[in-house]
Amino acid sequence: MTRNEYNHCVDEYADGLYRFILKNLRDKEKARDIVQEAFTKVWVKKDEVDVSKSKSYLYTTAYHTMIDMIRKDERSVRLEQHHQMGERSYNSFNDLKEVLDGALAQLPEIQRTVVLLRDYEGYSYTEIGEIADLSEAQVKVYIFRARMTLKSYIHSLDKVLEMN
Repeated sequence: MTRNEYNHCVDEYADGLYRFILKNLRDKEKARDIVQEAFTKVWVKKDEVDVSKSKSYLYTTAYHTMIDMIRKDERSVRLEQHHQMGERSYNSFNDLKEVLDGALAQLPEIQRTVVLLRDYEGYSYTEIGEIADLSEAQVKVYIFRARMTLKSYIHSLDKVLEMN
């Protein structure tokens, strides 16, 4: 990979990669750090990375970096999020984006990741499998389960709103 190809890669994929990580972490600073680290790793391995596969390499690298960060902070973050979710009222949603973000927050990490890659970023099942180290069948199962959970969450939210 040449310097120009690397710069094109940054211009082409930085925003999408940042959105993907931000949707998962909901922390702008951590998302920026992960994106920067992913691009740093690409630059360090520029001689080994095929330009045609740079997008997949970036998303895979960023995904694994994010997972490592989540595992490192897992206990304190999950406990804090659990308390925040317990205090949140369903009636506090003001718009569709908040409803969807709340629904996504209910999903296990791997389901949230595959749904975001598929529905927000437009990756194929095969590409998602490569990024998340899953078989195509596993990706389909996780997406199905995530969509069922999202459907159930939104349906139960409708019932809460109808009662008020």
